[in-house]
Amino acid sequence: MKNSELRGLSIDELKNKLAVEKENYGKLKFAHSITPIENPVKIRELRKLVARIKTEIRAKELNQTVEVTK
Repeated sequence: MKNSELRGLSIDELKNKLAVEKENYGKLKFAHSITPIENPVKIRELRKLVARIKTEIRAKELNQTVEVTK
């Protein structure tokens, strides 16, 4: 998922997406620890996606607080 797609989502949608992706990341990491998965780069991609989602949530929260204080 691209950053531009993440920016189009609301905070609630991002939080739901974050929960789903964290769960996928955990499952993939667990599966890799039992038997090596075919493409271990997927683990890195999911970890980075989770970080991008968290960053976008934080940016939107900060933007809301700035708007409220104005």
